[in-house]
Amino acid sequence: MTSRGTANRFLQSVLRNGLGRYVGQLKRLSITFSKDAQTARGAREFIEEKAVDFAKQNPGVVLYVSPKQCRVPKLVAEYLNGTVREEPLNRKTADDIFQLVQKLANQSGLDIIRIRKPYHTDNPSIQGQWHPFTNKPSSLNVKTFDAVNPQTKTAP
Repeated sequence: MTSRGTANRFLQSVLRNGLGRYVGQLKRLSITFSKDAQTARGAREFIEEKAVDFAKQNPGVVLYVSPKQCRVPKLVAEYLNGTVREEPLNRKTADDIFQLVQKLANQSGLDIIRIRKPYHTDNPSIQGQWHPFTNKPSSLNVKTFDAVNPQTKTAP
């Protein structure tokens, strides 16, 4: 597939993360599984062994566990921007589910797509991109040389 066929957008920041404090974007995880289905064995092991550890590491994430009669256990992740992601958990081990949960907790909820440019502005300038020497005096860029007498090869 060529790059023209993939979705793209400008680089975005979620809630100014990294400026001031970090805000985790995952707000809710819901695990639905069957108490006796063979395909939900890894989900049951995850809940028994690793769910409490995950909840202690991520106090800003609400973890719901609901045992229901279902064929395929699933994990539903809800983010602050309203994005909902569903992942099937059938035939996965407790370690695989823990890695999946960590990955979802570290994501922003935005779709993973190709970025058009590393920078974007709503008011583009015809002068070009800013750099550290944009508004500095030009005397910093000019080097003055002493006049040399060509006969003596010394400065006057």
